[in-house]
Amino acid sequence: MKIVDYKIFIVGNPWKNWVYLKLYTDEGITGVSEATGGLYTMPVVEQINELSRVFVGMDPRNPEKIYDSMYKALFLDTNIGMSAIEIACWDIIGKMLNAPVWQLLGGKTHEKLRAYANGWYQGPRDPVFFAERAKQVVEMGYTAIKFDPFGGAYRFISRESERLSIQIVKAVRDAVGGDVDILVEGHDRFSVSTAVRIGHALEELSPMWFETPVQSKDMSALAAVARAIKIPVAAGEMLDRRGDFVDMLEHRVIDIVQPETLHVGGISGCKKVAAIAEAYEAFVACHQAQSPVNTAINAHIHATLPNFLIQECFDDFLAPWSREIMSGVPQVKNGYLEVSDKPGLGVELHEEEMVKHPYGQTHFLRLFEEGWERRD
Repeated sequence: MKIVDYKIFIVGNPWKNWVYLKLYTDEGITGVSEATGGLYTMPVVEQINELSRVFVGMDPRNPEKIYDSMYKALFLDTNIGMSAIEIACWDIIGKMLNAPVWQLLGGKTHEKLRAYANGWYQGPRDPVFFAERAKQVVEMGYTAIKFDPFGGAYRFISRESERLSIQIVKAVRDAVGGDVDILVEGHDRFSVSTAVRIGHALEELSPMWFETPVQSKDMSALAAVARAIKIPVAAGEMLDRRGDFVDMLEHRVIDIVQPETLHVGGISGCKKVAAIAEAYEAFVACHQAQSPVNTAINAHIHATLPNFLIQECFDDFLAPWSREIMSGVPQVKNGYLEVSDKPGLGVELHEEEMVKHPYGQTHFLRLFEEGWERRD
């Protein structure tokens, strides 16, 4: 079997353009994947185009070999396109063997995956709005919700904005009660001293974690914050080398890691990061801020991990048409996801629907500008 062609699709989600990949083989089996970047689109498209000189003509049944060949072709570098290609190969293998990807990875250790809601707070940065919306999300069945209350803060935050941030978290805690987990997102915003001060203020509200309060790749800064506050620090979404996770975990103060499947080498790479985390008695909660396709990808991985903690999910808070451009994605029911038993990833892309939502040059979240929470 050989990869003979590929196709890239861009879908204009309002706050982040989604990128998809489809591989074609000489035996008629196709594989799909996601290649959505953080807040960039066209660079990933060109990554895949340039890598075609490597992966076209190779056997998709050997995703490790294909990834290694791309890695060496880029002079020992990695990118999102490589991960997307690797994932699409797993989809092909599953379809060829008539088996879901989770089964190829060693089978399930979890029948259901606890999910937390993100992207639910599209509106004003106001405690009343956050509280009312959080209550609605819990009524949908979610037992955990994540949000960033910090406005456009970068490194430092004004006293007024800091007070408002804590008021928002308190309003959410009061609204959902003590049995719902709240996860506070930091988006790499703060200096160490600012993050520590905010962390202390959050302690009485008992968040499940404080996510990336400082630069994700500054291991000493992450460790300094984690040692200073009584809230677990979660991090890892911006790391792309497995050695980076070793560096982070060796401090023995961070035990929730968040590998981004599209950064760490796709499905195989994510499994390797999870094994590193397990060696340090750490939990895994893969990062997921792309489309529902990546929800499906992460579900296949998470279902196999003994050290799985919780899965991120935006899907219930996306544009209504997001359900029309694909099928087969697991949906959250009573706060949990169940991974698909269909061959491969179990996801089909509906190309005729995707073309109705073209790329948009303004479809980018502006995380360090006030009002970004509206996602408009």
